[in-house]
Amino acid sequence: MAYSGDPILIEDLLFRPVHSLIDQSLHSRMGATTTNGDGFGIGWYGEGPTPAVFKCIEPAWNERNLQEISRQIRTPLLFAHVRASTGTPVQRSNCHPFRYGDWLWMHNGALRGFSEVKRDLLMAVDPGLYPDIEGSTDSETLFFLALTFGLTEDPFAAVARAVGLVEDVGARRGVENPVQMTVATTDGTSLWVFRYSTEGRTRSLFFSTAVEKVRALHPEVEVLHRLSDETRFVVSEPLRDVEGAWNEVPESHAGVIRPGEDEIRPFQPVAPVR
Repeated sequence: MAYSGDPILIEDLLFRPVHSLIDQSLHSRMGATTTNGDGFGIGWYGEGPTPAVFKCIEPAWNERNLQEISRQIRTPLLFAHVRASTGTPVQRSNCHPFRYGDWLWMHNGALRGFSEVKRDLLMAVDPGLYPDIEGSTDSETLFFLALTFGLTEDPFAAVARAVGLVEDVGARRGVENPVQMTVATTDGTSLWVFRYSTEGRTRSLFFSTAVEKVRALHPEVEVLHRLSDETRFVVSEPLRDVEGAWNEVPESHAGVIRPGEDEIRPFQPVAPVR
């Protein structure tokens, strides 16, 4: 889940919605696994120059420290992720979101055949960035490939080049359908999201309708009156069943949420030039 809007208590985002991310960690309706108990992480922007992260290998539904801090922290931009490992160890450094400077990154899905392509992909990471890789996941590798290809200057182009490289390496190593991803990344001001898979059957991703439109449709929903018109959510699964509140990100599309007008566009990988 990603939230962008007026500062709000993390508790209101993680615990209060009917189908909150905490509920989804136990009862996912659309994910590849029903239970996501291999750790969790949150990242948020506050008073400091860089975002803060809190990660833990305990299941999100059972971590009292998360409940404690979520009652006290307000943030205008939150990333939250519950993990079901696709093969890499359950350890803090493998929990999302990942951080580099001002940037956060989280990923649902998998780079298939990662053990076969890992060396090639890591060798493509900029040597100046390589020492900052902390964990062993395909998700963090994809993040550092995107950074290598210019994420901080042009996220759309950088992610397209990173995914194109993964597909190219996968094809050379005999990996079928190497990319399955929904991705969210942010610099603390804008939020970019991506939905893509090589096979064209990507996991679910939704963005919220403009709050003023949903408020007009459902004046009886009290929580909508506490959200500013600039509030936006991006989620793997809708947080509550409110008709007209959610829109599915189309297959092979990417978007950006920022102050003012948002944008969504088709997404295609860019193959490396040989």
